[in-house]
Amino acid sequence: MTSPHDGHADNDLIEQLSDYIDRGETPPDDFLNRAPENRIAFDALSRFRSMAQDILDEDVSAEPERDDSWVAGILTNIHREARAGRSIPVSHSSPKADLSLTEGAVRGLIRAAGDSVAGTFIGRCRLEGDVTTPGSPVTVNVDASVFWGERMPQTAQRLRDAITTSLLHHTELNIVAVNVTITDVHLRRNPKDA
Repeated sequence: MTSPHDGHADNDLIEQLSDYIDRGETPPDDFLNRAPENRIAFDALSRFRSMAQDILDEDVSAEPERDDSWVAGILTNIHREARAGRSIPVSHSSPKADLSLTEGAVRGLIRAAGDSVAGTFIGRCRLEGDVTTPGSPVTVNVDASVFWGERMPQTAQRLRDAITTSLLHHTELNIVAVNVTITDVHLRRNPKDA
């Protein structure tokens, strides 16, 4: 259950991070290290702002009344997914060790892997299954936006491959499927980017 102030705190975090990015600055390390969600949100927001700038610039010059709901949706997902969420156990050779990875950190890995695929933006990502029990089957569901001209089946496969590789490398999750849904298509600003 969330408190009525959670949404306000999330908006404040995104606004604070946006202010730093707008000024071309990086937040202080003590701020980024204060909570894992701060670093996850900053990294995701930085990648998104960098990739989206050309689209937003083009939309401003081409359409006086553009629909920015996709931008708001991605920003909402970034701060929602940065939250810690469930605790995912990590095995260790010592019986005294109790290690875990947060669901938010895993969503950060998914978003980073997806954002590394040229021509795409990650919208929303969800982990379905019992991530708290080692070996339980987990399905990853990702919504993505692609640039006009990208071949959707091949782009979706590149996203699946990048996400699967990242999760196999950094987690012990039993990933049984990575489902990618293309939800938006955007024009590139520069034809040379195609």
